[in-house]
Amino acid sequence: MRLGIIGFPASGKTTIFNILTHADLTIGELSGGARIEVHTAVAQVPEPRLETLSHLLKPKKTTYPQIAFSDIGGLQEQIGKTGLPASLLNQLTPMDGLINVVRAFENDAIPHHAGSVDPQRDVNEMEAELILNDLILIERRLERLDEERGKGARDQSEIQRERSIFERLLEHLGQEKALRTLQFSSEEDHLLSGYGFLSRKPLLIILNHSENVEPQVQNVPQGSKGLNVRGRLELELSQLSEEEAQEFRIEYGVTEPARDRMIRASYDLLSIISFFTFNESELRAWALRDGATALDAAEAIHSDIARGFIRAEIIAWDELVELGGLNQARSAGRLRVEGKKYCVKDGEMIYVRFNV
Repeated sequence: MRLGIIGFPASGKTTIFNILTHADLTIGELSGGARIEVHTAVAQVPEPRLETLSHLLKPKKTTYPQIAFSDIGGLQEQIGKTGLPASLLNQLTPMDGLINVVRAFENDAIPHHAGSVDPQRDVNEMEAELILNDLILIERRLERLDEERGKGARDQSEIQRERSIFERLLEHLGQEKALRTLQFSSEEDHLLSGYGFLSRKPLLIILNHSENVEPQVQNVPQGSKGLNVRGRLELELSQLSEEEAQEFRIEYGVTEPARDRMIRASYDLLSIISFFTFNESELRAWALRDGATALDAAEAIHSDIARGFIRAEIIAWDELVELGGLNQARSAGRLRVEGKKYCVKDGEMIYVRFNV
């Protein structure tokens, strides 16, 4: 899983990146022109259930799930009028989702690119940029399909089917609606997966505001999610010891670290759940798409396990804790046997039986 952090200049992208990944990148410096800068780091996902299981099962090693974040510079207002440069698209296209950091703080030392701070305007403008970029890409693709039809190099019915899909996308974008608000068949999804349309990617909007003010964006784009974060405060708290940070959280009324909220929101954005595996050497949490099967879970662990899949033995994590451990659960006959097509639920412990 990888999310790209985007935003207009001086919005606080790097601040959010540092909070999420415990990185120490310099903040407050603006890259000039269309310069593309990308910094990627991996963040450990908070998983309280894993802590409980680790205390109960006492493995030699406990492994938390991870999620990668990329701080992507070079996205500027109105750049979409001619389409994003290939160097920037190459960075954005592989992302599973996007995090748009929106400035909601005043700072006279760092002027806003539009001359004033207006979060709602910036949210709308970024959405328009993503939509416009996809419009340009689709128009170009339709032109190429017309050229292919004229050359007769490909089956005409296949070209027409593809053209019908792209015409549908064009009409939707022409109504200033992002592609993430459209439903697609499995066939359409397979066709479009290679294009990396930006307005189709899940979008999390982080409103980066000052310590004492929490302005709200009244209208987030359809199909996206919003989150308020006091970026500067949270960055300072992340650099303190846990004991010191907790004292300041109480003083400022921070009930939960923003890092935890942002990572959880990222999971929700991508429809990710966690499942667990255990042996004496390791207790581990794995990330999996919601709706995935037991066979998908086996593939996440190792391709050989998926290839030799026989059955999965499954129990909910809290049921395992209630029973007092794995041996007790087996004795009570509480491990359910499921096949390849079983839909894995969040928080389940899975033991895959396989033969290769």
